[in-house]
Amino acid sequence: MLQGKTALITGGGTGIGRAIALKLAQEGVNIAINYSRSEEDARKTQGELRNLGVSCEIYQANVAKDQEVRLMVEKVVKDFGQLDILVNNAGMTHFVEHDDLEGMKDEYWDEIFGVNVKGLFFACRAAAEHLKKQKGCIVNITSIAGLTGKGSSIAYCASKAAAISVNKSLARVLAPEVRVNSVAPGVVQTRWIKGHEEHIDHMAAGTPLQRVCTPEDVAEVAYSLIAHAGFVTGQTVVVDGGNFI
Repeated sequence: MLQGKTALITGGGTGIGRAIALKLAQEGVNIAINYSRSEEDARKTQGELRNLGVSCEIYQANVAKDQEVRLMVEKVVKDFGQLDILVNNAGMTHFVEHDDLEGMKDEYWDEIFGVNVKGLFFACRAAAEHLKKQKGCIVNITSIAGLTGKGSSIAYCASKAAAISVNKSLARVLAPEVRVNSVAPGVVQTRWIKGHEEHIDHMAAGTPLQRVCTPEDVAEVAYSLIAHAGFVTGQTVVVDGGNFI
């Protein structure tokens, strides 16, 4: 079903993005990996994907900058000839305790919203017409923090709530040609959580499935929304082992 299609994955060189790229590549999807600073990781993932027999190119762009995103999308379409799938995975945060109101600096708000909300929107906007031609789909990686208000910082939680709202709006705007859904993981075992192991153990203990999320858990759900959920759009699927019930 997906053989020969092309997917652009922002932040695709590491963590959740890498897991989604590998899952799609196993199904014959050609992959365009976006990265901002982690070129070495992106090139390593590129090698892994090419070993699976698919085409893979990497593209440097700061998703918070509209012009860079537009140029990237045009390069992807030129290189691959089409764009069928967009996965908005790029994200960032600053860890600030919620009761440290003064610690939630103005520049942190700008940086977090720049990537997590504006970056998501910029990529969707730049890709929209290409995706419509292919009757493609978008998967936005959001977070349980956008539903609970609990997370690495107040600004991060707010950004993910905004991303979930943008997801709903774009599902209406881009229908019927393009489906738009989001996946909202709980705490995920990526390099983001390094140094926060005690918090992770606490989260796992309070989760019905007794562990935290892995990148592969998220990739499975993202893949299902891409490959099998033809009548699903505007939805946010929570992937957190039942912690948020």
